Amino acid sequence: MIERTTLPAHAAETIGQFLRAHALGPATDGVVVGLSGGVDSALVARLARDALGAARVLAVLLPDSRVPPELVAETEGYARELGVGYRTIAIDGIEAAFAGAIPEVTDRITLGNTAARARMAVLYAIAREARKLVAGTGNKSELLLGYFTKFGDGGVDLLPIGDLYKTDVWALAGQLGLPRQVRERVPTAGFWAGQTDEGELGASYSEVDLVLRALEEMRPEAEIPTATGVPAATVRAVVERVARHRHKRRAPPICKLGLRTVGLDWRE
Repeated sequence: MIERTTLPAHAAETIGQFLRAHALGPATDGVVVGLSGGVDSALVARLARDALGAARVLAVLLPDSRVPPELVAETEGYARELGVGYRTIAIDGIEAAFAGAIPEVTDRITLGNTAARARMAVLYAIAREARKLVAGTGNKSELLLGYFTKFGDGGVDLLPIGDLYKTDVWALAGQLGLPRQVRERVPTAGFWAGQTDEGELGASYSEVDLVLRALEEMRPEAEIPTATGVPAATVRAVVERVARHRHKRRAPPICKLGLRTVGLDWRE
């Protein structure tokens, strides 16, 4: 049977070493973290604070009208509890400008992706001025499922928890004592009212992560239902989604013309 969690005992320590190795140097002095109120960003902010020190972490809240004011207040309180600096910048004006420039675009997923890209544009502007890197908050489940916006929350400098499945994120958040309301908040991208990750995926993260772990172990698809207890239809849907979103995990393809080509045979 596939184990329900694979969280290494050294996870927090290793992520801390990773952050120190990448975010401290002659040209960089820490990280900027987009803090949303969800467990992923809360965990990244906490790990960064522990590894780099509060002075080298800047949390940036980027709400729009869909984010409840009480969630903004709670998230600001979490940043204060961590002791890190924080800024709250509403992005409604950016979203309105986009909608005004291209009024024919009304699809809610397209507009949600636009909001995600606007947030990342703001984070990079702030990070450059502060000489910091943008620490992404994506986890392994989201990366494999393609459950992120290309050049939005997927466009970052570092992915500290990118090798932790969502269920591992919850486990580590529990070990570190993150606030219960953060750990128990229903995961959502916040693209529209009532939208949730698991509702869109059609399965719980508990089920999805079991399938993803089986794929990581290179189990044949036919064996996964028996090895995980997850229905075959759900297994098939997860396998298809991982394959369908392969393009999100790859650098843009380049037509090869020269002797050595970036992304193909140019060795850094």
